[in-house]
Amino acid sequence: MRKILFGVIITLIVLFSFKYCGDKQENKIVLQESSALIREQIKNVGKLVVTEGHFSEVFNYRNSKDIFGNYFTSEKKALVVVNAEVTIAYDLSKIEFELDEINKTLTILSIPKEEIKINPDLEYYDIQSDFFNPFEAKDYNDIKKIVKASLGKKIEASSLKANAKNRLISELSKFYILTNSLGWILKYDETHIATPELIKGIKPEIPIFQRD
Repeated sequence: MRKILFGVIITLIVLFSFKYCGDKQENKIVLQESSALIREQIKNVGKLVVTEGHFSEVFNYRNSKDIFGNYFTSEKKALVVVNAEVTIAYDLSKIEFELDEINKTLTILSIPKEEIKINPDLEYYDIQSDFFNPFEAKDYNDIKKIVKASLGKKIEASSLKANAKNRLISELSKFYILTNSLGWILKYDETHIATPELIKGIKPEIPIFQRD
């Protein structure tokens, strides 16, 4: 009787051991698949052009030069028509993150800088100058600087950057949905993103301006 009881106990132990190892192996495979899915999702985001804008402006450029002291003034001027295309983008493939497979946690360490690209098209009309004060390369460079400064102020005063941030938040919300569906935790730096609303507190780094 004892031998039979002992045999039953051994059999149960063996069965439970196989089941435990099988469950553990299955959990490990699921965990690895989840990790691979999260990595692939972040990798596939790529460059996100979130906002595009168009600006038009007309400048009157004037430059005066005194000749022979204050006895004679030579003036040059030009009418400049500016049409500029502006794009704001985030290269989300450069997101820095860590995966903690043991605790099932995705931690976003930093969001890449927003890239503000300005492509101005300048057309010059009614250029007037004379021998004493001719149009030079410096004048065209000065005009470009004035145009860029003016466009930069317009972008800051417009809704482009706010729209870009809203689009960024919308994309980052997908990471919350993904991790939440897989039973993972999403963190930004040390903050637990427990609801989609908390993603609004995520701030990218200082933006990069690209002006052609």
